[in-house]
Amino acid sequence: MVKIFIVALLLVFVSQAYGQCSLKDIHVTQSKTGRTVGGKPEWSVTITNWCACVQQNVKLNCKGFQTVEGIEPSLLKVSGDVCLVTSGKPVWKGAIEFNYAWDTQFPLNPISAEVAC
Repeated sequence: MVKIFIVALLLVFVSQAYGQCSLKDIHVTQSKTGRTVGGKPEWSVTITNWCACVQQNVKLNCKGFQTVEGIEPSLLKVSGDVCLVTSGKPVWKGAIEFNYAWDTQFPLNPISAEVAC
């Protein structure tokens, strides 16, 4: 009986952890690479999902986003003021990386995502 209770309690804790995933688990970090492309400084972007579950249809605010360096559309597709990460496919726990080159860093803040546990 005690074993069943412990297993049930463990399942409750695990399910609560998975259910707490949110947009806050998508982290975007940027840094200068030290290189220039087309006379513009290059920026390295890392998008990380800190959630135990995958998140899909991850969209970033890309208002005013510009680059002189090509970005693989399967990593980041710019459509107006919104950027779609990995063509909407699931972003697993881990990182997606790409570079862009422009005079200034763009915020690229997460604006929406769907948790898929």
